[in-house]
Amino acid sequence: MLKTKFLIKNALIAALYAALTLGLAPFSYGFLQVRISEFMTMLAFHNRNFIPGLVLGCFLSNIGSPFGLTDIIIGTLATFLAVTAMQFCPNAFLASLMPVLFNGVIVGWELAYLAALPPGMPVAVAMLYIGFGEFLSVSVLGLAIVKLLHKNTLVQGYLDKW
Repeated sequence: MLKTKFLIKNALIAALYAALTLGLAPFSYGFLQVRISEFMTMLAFHNRNFIPGLVLGCFLSNIGSPFGLTDIIIGTLATFLAVTAMQFCPNAFLASLMPVLFNGVIVGWELAYLAALPPGMPVAVAMLYIGFGEFLSVSVLGLAIVKLLHKNTLVQGYLDKW
């Protein structure tokens, strides 16, 4: 029964992540993006058992990416590294910076390469754009939602019972 609950919870997380990303597609892909669903990565800081659902959700979302297979592999890898690194952070704010860092650098580089930056524009600009979108999604929205969840004992109990 425990494995079934694990699979169901991760399937729900993956579905919600993918639905938010695909449903807000104009904001979720491209050089200038704020992937709202990334706020959910804060779940990995709270409980590492949420990592498979987050990574699967990112993978499914990247199937809809205009950058194809490259984004499916590289974008999903960036999310995997970010949510895994969150486990080693001492507080929620530092954890929220892991997706900013990993996605900013990795996805920023990927999009700079695939989207062919204008001549003379440094790759660092793409990294900053992606990192800023991640900061808005995770460090601003994600932390605000985490604070709300921690105030709700019913939700807190659900998150803790794995």
